[in-house]
Order: sequence, then C-alpha cells, then structure tokens
Amino acid sequence: MFKLKENNTTVRTELMAGFTTFLTMVYIVVVNPGILSQAGIPFDQVFLATIIAAALGTLWMALFANYPIAIAPGMGLNAYFAFSVVGNNNVDYTVALSAVFVAGIIFVILSLTPFREKLILAIPDNLKHGITAGIGLFIAFIGLRQTGIIVAHPENLVGLGNLQSPPVIIALIGLAITIVLFSLNVRGALFIGMIVTSIIAYFTGYLSFDNGIMARPHLPEGLIISNPFSAFGDVIQHGLYAVVFSFLLVTIFDTTGTMIGVAEQAGLIKNNKLPKARQALLADSLGTSVGAMFGTSPTTAFIESTSGVAAGGRTGLTGVTVSVLFIISAFFAPLVSSISGLSAITAPALIIVGSLMMGAISDVKWSEFDEAFPAFLVILSMPLTSSIATGIALGFISYPLLKLVKGKGKSVHPLVYVFAVLFLYQLIFLPH
Repeated sequence: MFKLKENNTTVRTELMAGFTTFLTMVYIVVVNPGILSQAGIPFDQVFLATIIAAALGTLWMALFANYPIAIAPGMGLNAYFAFSVVGNNNVDYTVALSAVFVAGIIFVILSLTPFREKLILAIPDNLKHGITAGIGLFIAFIGLRQTGIIVAHPENLVGLGNLQSPPVIIALIGLAITIVLFSLNVRGALFIGMIVTSIIAYFTGYLSFDNGIMARPHLPEGLIISNPFSAFGDVIQHGLYAVVFSFLLVTIFDTTGTMIGVAEQAGLIKNNKLPKARQALLADSLGTSVGAMFGTSPTTAFIESTSGVAAGGRTGLTGVTVSVLFIISAFFAPLVSSISGLSAITAPALIIVGSLMMGAISDVKWSEFDEAFPAFLVILSMPLTSSIATGIALGFISYPLLKLVKGKGKSVHPLVYVFAVLFLYQLIFLPH
C-alpha cells in the first residue's frame, strides 16, 4: 500500500520518522488552544478540534497521496482568527468559524480544478514572500505581548515591559533554552523547550495541575457548524469576504510551498512535477473544513515534516504514525490546558516560529522599488493593524498601482487587478 521497497524505506524507518515529525510539531496542541480560547472557544473544544483536524488531514495525505507530510492548524492563521477576525470585527467565534469553513469548501473546489494553479501563478512572488514574513512578524509580536516582554505605552504605543516580573523572567528563560536547542539542531526543540519551561514554572509555583493530567476526550460545544448553508449565510450577513479570501490565500500558498519543499527534500518531485498533487491539496482543504466544524482555525502542511523526512520518512506510513500519536494525545487535555494557560510557556514558540517565517524577507527584490514597497507595506501593516487581511489588501492595492506608474501594467496578471479593486472596496466600505 505504501510502496516501501519502491521508496527505499522500511517499516521501522517510517515509524521513527513519524515519531520525529510528531515530536517537532506537537507543540501545536498546546499553542493552538491557548490562542483560540482567547477568542471565546472553550479550551477542550479547540484542543480536540485541533487533534481531529490534524489526524484527519494527515491521514488523507498518507493514504491517498502517500506522502510523509503532516497537516495541522497553522500558526499565524490561528492568531489572525483570534485577534483580527473575532477581535477587530466584533463577531462571535461561531461566525468566524463559518468563514473558515467557507474558505475550506472553496479550497476543496479549487483543488479539484486548474484554477488553483492559475491563482498561485497570478500572485507576484514578492507579495507571497511579504505575506509570509508579515505573518511571522505578527505572531512574534503577539508572543512578546502575551508574555509582558512588550507592553502598551501611552506615548509610543508599545514599550519594554517589566523584566523583573516572574512571568517575564520565565518566558525569557524558556526562549533562551529553546533558542539554544534550535541552534544545536535538536529535534523537537520547540516541544522540549516548552517541557523544560513548564518544569521551571512548576517548581517556582507558577504552574499547577489542579485538574489532573489525563481525561476522556470530549467536545463541550459538540459540532459547532452542522449546517453548511448557515455558514455561508453568516459570511454574507457579516460581510466577511476579505476574511475568507485571506484564509484561502494564505492557506493555498503556505500549503503549496511547504509541500513542494518537503517533497523536494524527500526526492518525490518527478520531472519538475508533484505527483498526486490534487490528493495532497485535498488533505489540507478537508482538514480545514472539518476542523472548522469542530472548532479550529485553518490547517496547513507543516514544515516540521522535514524533520521526519530527514529521519528517513518517504511514504504515507510516516503520516499514519503521526496521526495515531495525535489521537493518543487527545487523552491529555488537562495537562495541555494547564501548560497553555501560562503564556510564558507557549509564547517562545510563537516568537521562534515567527523568526523562521521572517526568513522569506530575504527573497524580496529590495533593489526594485515597485516590487519592494508593496511587500514592505504587507510586512509593516500586519503587526501594526493586527490584521493579516489588511496587510494582504494593502499589498494587492499598491502592487498594480506602482506597476502602472512604472509603465509595467501589462506584466501584472489580470486577477491581481480584480483582487486590488475588491480589496479597495472592502477597506473603504466594509468593516475590517
């Protein structure tokens, strides 16, 4: 089924690769509920929804595409969901989940048609790089703010927090430990960093396990989205078109880029093409749709899958292993709840993942102003407006405008002009 011999691998190697991938990305079951619970979703609901989305998406990828690529709710999009969509639009989390669901359904449709490829090709590379870097800066800022390392300032908007505060000290120690582990290329550095920080917090009295460690998995809210038509109705009623587009755009580029990168590392690219790309993209789109129904933000292919590939993973058996381990983790909700309740433990992961995403900034053509400024606008505006959608909108509006001024209007894909007009209308006339 997994064609182990054809891919020059063994059951033992695939199992170890799956365990390695899981270890490097399991931090998401701690961080994601911690972020989304701030939007009002019950912690246990997000915790189990995260696991359901990850297990389902990864299993689809494993069984139908036979790739060692893991799927889970993505970093950045969860922060956008909690702090921009729910926070800035004054909508209930159920309405925001409707937007995620609609984006997932559209992604499913696009994955079955050639339009997905046209959309990816239409978006300028510099805007793609700017979006990735901007999201990285945004979630790193959130991590610094949650810990108190950065606080509100009456004159400068933000300023340095009290570095003598115990939570800040614990966060800085956790950040330092995780950075050292990363620099030493230790597998599972984020997860190990959180464990060490948790131990420090426990022995200093800032972390307790009053509700125990294990419990039977449950969904307090049940199925949040049970009627697809009402989900579309919520999006229309609240005018969340830009939100849906932002979820869709970031997920498509993030997933496609990650899949190509992991597939190249694993030697799965054949004749410059990714075999079974449609099945692979369906894994992410289905994970997003089903995850929204239970209560989590969009899923994406995790770049941490490269750790499993480095350990020898070449087939879907690696993904099956990851899915099984996620399902097992569902029984540890009380433990995860206690850990994620202390920002000093989870915020270092946000800061470090943000720094990794900022690497995309090096691919921007800074020597060409008409290419550089739209990317700069995206990167700058995302953290300052606390909105990924606003950053994307400003980039899409400024890019074709500068190209027209430079006499390069014909080099811009017609879809970009369409997006620019839609975003301009949204910024002026619709809530954002």
